[in-house]
Amino acid sequence: MNELRSRLESEGIEERFLEPLTRYAELLLEANRRFNLTGAKNMAELTPHILDSLTLRPFIEKSHVDIGSGGGLPAIPLAIVTGVPVTMIETTLKKARFLEQMLAEFGLQGEVVAERAEVAAHDPRLRGAFHTGTARAVSSAPTVAELLLPFIEIGGRVVLQRGSMDERETNALTDASLMLGGKVERLDRLHGQKRLIFVEKTERTPEKYPRRVGVPEKKPLCF
Repeated sequence: MNELRSRLESEGIEERFLEPLTRYAELLLEANRRFNLTGAKNMAELTPHILDSLTLRPFIEKSHVDIGSGGGLPAIPLAIVTGVPVTMIETTLKKARFLEQMLAEFGLQGEVVAERAEVAAHDPRLRGAFHTGTARAVSSAPTVAELLLPFIEIGGRVVLQRGSMDERETNALTDASLMLGGKVERLDRLHGQKRLIFVEKTERTPEKYPRRVGVPEKKPLCF
């Protein structure tokens, strides 16, 4: 039996999602041989990333945005199992085209925006338009907050998967979130050093955020 399918079954994933999740993983690995989409080179290496994406399932609601989507983790697995419309912000055109193919392949609601998050977040159509947001492997926590919170509607929240964070980065995230119209709601430890961080959107993000392309990463707020 396919290793991923077996692991999904053991995690209690419903039967109707096993085939599309497995098929997505196969397509991702196939495309990855042509251009870089993921560091995983085979199903054994990719399986933990799929499972990791699915830990966010209980927190994805209404409308969802994912920045730096790359090969579609966590956005595509989450769209498959939740049915929530997902907008993926991915600046690399080859990756953006792959993501569009995945939306079509699995009949998922959503779109791909081939643009930098710093630019897309100032688009009136996208700004404050989403209830939940995620970002995977994108710089420091304050940087992610600056890039992601402008997309979130008041009352929505950012859900971040992070590794270990020292006190300095944690404090910087708390302070930066307040500047961006958010509030760190809670930090939940998953396993080992991994944790989930929830940032609630409490008011409109000031128009000057995010700052111009490259600045949030080079000069993280409060960090």
